[in-house]
Amino acid sequence: MTQVLLLGGTSGASQLSQALHRAAVPALFSYAGVTQAPLAQPLPTRSGGFGGADGLAQFIRTQGISHVVDATHPFAAQMSRNACAACAATGTPLLALERAPWQAQAGDRWIAVADMAEAAQALPEAAARVFLAVGRKQLDAFSVRPQHHYLLRLVDRPEPGSIALPQHTVVTGRGPFSEADDLALLQQHGIEWLVAKNAGGEATRGKLDAARRLGLPVVMVQRPALPDRPRTEDVGAVLHWLSYGVLPSGVTPTAPSTGP
Repeated sequence: MTQVLLLGGTSGASQLSQALHRAAVPALFSYAGVTQAPLAQPLPTRSGGFGGADGLAQFIRTQGISHVVDATHPFAAQMSRNACAACAATGTPLLALERAPWQAQAGDRWIAVADMAEAAQALPEAAARVFLAVGRKQLDAFSVRPQHHYLLRLVDRPEPGSIALPQHTVVTGRGPFSEADDLALLQQHGIEWLVAKNAGGEATRGKLDAARRLGLPVVMVQRPALPDRPRTEDVGAVLHWLSYGVLPSGVTPTAPSTGP
């Protein structure tokens, strides 16, 4: 009997959740528990960690999970590694629903870096206004560059005093964000530099299009390397895989997540 564990947190995960619900495929949606008010899903939902790879393997066994779909954020590397290890230990089929990385276009001024520490070092010595589009958990890396004023866009408003950056402005919002919206945001705050994670997809690429129009430099943090695993960015291909055990013909798996 099919019982899917969907490791979610991305727009693709929500799309797959809707598709599984419409197809009446038994499935459980799992959030990492980072966001205070995650999007409601049509599937039964749990939130929080599993206790590492061993805990996830035990969960797979006790819950009778037949298939695991990893639709976590491309930068949720530890969860993806745990999923690979747990599925290998339990013999459970695993498929990643993962959007392809963004590619630089004509007019882009990207500086590719391997991680957040390198991203902070790539910023200029002179004080600048920087849009940090990297999420709440990655901000401390930029405390080594306290001379900059940072614009932070977060899903949840942080607790007072919880951000170690002396000069910052917080705006809250949940994607998708259009190019027009992000162009207005960058202009309103006089942004001169952008730092982003190469998450891929359409929901948050508006900031890159806006930066290109304004001629701004973009420090682009590359994805962490993950174990090799089957992957696709097509929700329909996931449903085919659940039914037949293979991706449909004509669907090319997305490239592996690797750093620069």
